[in-house]
Amino acid sequence: MSDKAALPASGERLPEPPASQDLEPEFRVVARNGQRRGIRLERGFWDALKQMAGKDKLTLGALVDQVAATVGENGNLASALRVACLRDANRESAALRRLTSTDMVNAILSACPAPAFALESTRKILGFNPPFQNLVRRQLPAGLHDDARRDLKLALDLNVADIFERLRANGNQPVATGFVLGVDERRYRGQINAVRAPVAAPELLLAFVVNG
Repeated sequence: MSDKAALPASGERLPEPPASQDLEPEFRVVARNGQRRGIRLERGFWDALKQMAGKDKLTLGALVDQVAATVGENGNLASALRVACLRDANRESAALRRLTSTDMVNAILSACPAPAFALESTRKILGFNPPFQNLVRRQLPAGLHDDARRDLKLALDLNVADIFERLRANGNQPVATGFVLGVDERRYRGQINAVRAPVAAPELLLAFVVNG
C-alpha cells in the first residue's frame, strides 16, 4: 500500500484578460419583418445572443424582437440585451452546478449495478454503492461495520495523481489499475476502471470494480 501521492494544490485561477477588440462595441443592423434596428454591443454579447437564438431555434432578429417587446419603444434595448445574456448565462450555470454536484456523483454510484466508489485525491473513499458495500462485507467481513469502517485501507497500483494525469492526457478514457482493500490483516485485491467524476470541486475519481 504505497500510494501516498496527492494532487498538488492548485492556486486560484485568474480570469483571462479580454482582448482589446472584445471591449469595443460593434454596431450591427438586425432586421426582422421589415423592421431594422441598429444596435451597438460588445462582441461577447453578440456571440451570446447567437447562442441563445440557436438554443431556442430562433433567428437573431426574432430573439431581439422578443427582448425589445419587454422594454417598449422608449427602453434601452442594448442594456436589455445585455441583461438577457446575463440571465441566460446564470440559468445555464445553475443547471451545470446541479449536474456537477456530489449529489450527481451519488446518483451515478447508486445507478451502477457493479461495485463502485468515489475517491478523493487523498485516496479517501467519499462514497460507495450497495454492491461495493456487499463486496467488502463478503471479502472483509468487518470492513464496513461501525468503528471498523474507518480502519478500511485502500491502496492503488497507480497513484491518484498519475491517474488524473493519464485521464487528462487521453481525453478522459478510463484508466485501469489494480487496488487492494485491507482491514487489519485481511486483504482483498481487485481491478478498477477509473474515470473523472463530473464535479468541478473537489477533484474526484469514480472507480468501477471490474472483477467484484
